[in-house]
Amino acid sequence: MRYSALKIFKEAVTGHKGWKPVWRKPAPKPSYDFIIIGGGGHGLATAHYLASKFDGKNIAVLEKGWIGGGNVGRNTTIIRSNYLHHENEGFYEFSLKLWEGLEQDLNYNAMVSQRGIINLYHSDPQRDAYARRGNAMIMNGADAVLLDQDGVRKQYPFLNFDNARFPIKGGLWQPRGGTVRHDAVAWGYARAADSKGVDIIENCEVTGFDIQNGRCVGVKTTRGKILAKKVGVAVAGNSSRVMAMADMHLPLESHVLQAFVSEGFKPFLPGVITYGAGHFYVSQSDKGGLVFGGDIDGYNSYAQRGNLPVVEDVCEGGMSLMPAIGKARLLRMWGGIMDMSMDGSPMIDKTHIDGLYFNGGWCYGGFKATPASGYAFAHLLATDTPHETARAYRMDRFSRGLMIDEKGQGAQPNLH
Repeated sequence: MRYSALKIFKEAVTGHKGWKPVWRKPAPKPSYDFIIIGGGGHGLATAHYLASKFDGKNIAVLEKGWIGGGNVGRNTTIIRSNYLHHENEGFYEFSLKLWEGLEQDLNYNAMVSQRGIINLYHSDPQRDAYARRGNAMIMNGADAVLLDQDGVRKQYPFLNFDNARFPIKGGLWQPRGGTVRHDAVAWGYARAADSKGVDIIENCEVTGFDIQNGRCVGVKTTRGKILAKKVGVAVAGNSSRVMAMADMHLPLESHVLQAFVSEGFKPFLPGVITYGAGHFYVSQSDKGGLVFGGDIDGYNSYAQRGNLPVVEDVCEGGMSLMPAIGKARLLRMWGGIMDMSMDGSPMIDKTHIDGLYFNGGWCYGGFKATPASGYAFAHLLATDTPHETARAYRMDRFSRGLMIDEKGQGAQPNLH
């Protein structure tokens, strides 16, 4: 079923009796050509592009829970491509271009809103660093505008410009950045993949790999053994646990990243703001709530919940930037499990086990990377060669000394 204004009108006048389930609930087959472990945004995007762009057939996505129950539904919905390093900027700009055509590609309203994103700067050295980043963005085909204080004040007059400790001197603005409805991304990709014949199998946890003579020939699940010619793993914060079943130990740590939503307000925040003097980022949802977050928890965790010390830390940053939100009431909070790599950049690569492929280490960048990650992983699975935008995301780059350290923090995942 294709969605359209005419279809909505027809269903409205006929009692809404013609709508069909968004995707099927199939039982697993004994074997597939491709199995994608992980029914989050990256896994579903991989299945969609594998079927639609690379003519993949006989594909299954295995999800231990339900579609939308992982990180794809536990984030602050921001999309952007304002990176410095060429390896990252080219990839995320490719992703942003895919976001721009996503709704037409999926025939689904993902609520893509390119409302712009501003990274604020508070000192002359920070201004110079943002100017350098903006130039790198432009060289990779992205858009970037360096604003002075008046330029920021024109868009956000209610910010705390006069704070003597953290004066706002300007910002790096990417007009094409913005937000996307996170749940709609999961549902849209699931629906599109299903329409191409992909089996989306929920409540099917992978408990092991079937590896014979150095080749992965299938997986063991709570719903039985399933054979496959190729197996791709895209399970975000559970990457270390899943790959350990294949006796692989990855350079990753799992940390929880918390996000928050306030009560609803009339629209007053036109775009996305990130605070240059503290780790705080905020936008306003279509329902009026402020959606915001900050740092990951400094300790390793698989928890998908929040805690009060992080609430205090993030809200302090918000109050320093926007004192006007001081009386806002917090409505809800949640946590997503981040697979933090040693250099803060991801991995999309073949493993040393034939037929087994890995996609992970997305740190903070997972949601915004969803389309490009899925496309690049599908390209790898279909062709056994890396996509041109993901050639640097090899698993052996650490041993080769080719780290992509966007923040310059070294091998400290808790700081990325």
